[in-house]
Amino acid sequence: MRTKLSFLWLMAALLFVLNAKAQNADAILGKWINPSGEGQIQIYKKSNLYFGKLAWIKEPNDETTGKPKLDVKNPDKTLQSRPILGLELLKNFKFDGDDVYEDGTIYDPKSGKTYSCKMTLTGNKLKIRGFVGISLLGRSEVWTRVK
Repeated sequence: MRTKLSFLWLMAALLFVLNAKAQNADAILGKWINPSGEGQIQIYKKSNLYFGKLAWIKEPNDETTGKPKLDVKNPDKTLQSRPILGLELLKNFKFDGDDVYEDGTIYDPKSGKTYSCKMTLTGNKLKIRGFVGISLLGRSEVWTRVK
């Protein structure tokens, strides 16, 4: 009887830890603003992966045409006619259990380039590190949670 009780306590503790990790992983969900204040990114979850789309931009329309800005720098010609607003910039991030999200990519519509990316969450700040190859060869910026 005592072994069954110990086993039940162990299982309950394990479920508690797993649930706490899942809740911790979802702490990244919500809107984030980039350092320049030009754009807000909505981070959301699909299955067990995290994604982010451009939810707001300071100047959504092209100055010359008055129409929505398009993804004109994209190397794929078939994607150059899609609007930048609503564009999925962050893709396929996995939570590693330590407030770090890895193995994803970030797309920069200003250059049309996609980079490997790692994100680290610290309170209301999200450190974004885009890189080519290894993390040492890259650039970082810090996004702030939108209230």
